[in-house]
Amino acid sequence: MNNDFGKLSFNFLINKKQIFSVVSLYIFSFGTTMLGFGVYLNLEALGIVEKNIVSWSGQGLLWGIVTICISLFFLFIPIEFFRNFSLINRSFNDLLTNIITVLAVSIFFLLFTQLIISNENLILREYQLISRSVSFSGLITIPLLLFVLHNITKNINLLSKYSYSLVLFVWILSIQIFL
Repeated sequence: MNNDFGKLSFNFLINKKQIFSVVSLYIFSFGTTMLGFGVYLNLEALGIVEKNIVSWSGQGLLWGIVTICISLFFLFIPIEFFRNFSLINRSFNDLLTNIITVLAVSIFFLLFTQLIISNENLILREYQLISRSVSFSGLITIPLLLFVLHNITKNINLLSKYSYSLVLFVWILSIQIFL
């Protein structure tokens, strides 16, 4: 009796292009949220919005410029290193790979940022909140969206062409729910 159950392999789950695509989605959504926070800090420093985070305008301008520079650094990482802006979600293996990668990346960055960033400062506490909301969005919203896209794109080819942009857009919008 020849039994092949002991030879189960998870090679079907490993596709580097898909993994890099999901990681770049995470980094793009994190960088975009940080860029928005940096703009908000500058608006607070200029007195356009009510001051809630900073106590004086010099502090707001400094943290705003630092936050914008950090966000630009994060936004250039996927462009320079990954260079893969397509999300393949045609087969069940692709769907499984994408969902597992989104969950793993979200959990990793959630734990990493919660351990690395201290909450001594109000601005650093906001950085933690942003990273937590991006990770929770990746844990809850994006796997559901990937599943829906997997089932819908069989009928609508236009969605498969723009699935990367759609997932990025929904990820950024769903971050606002968890902030």
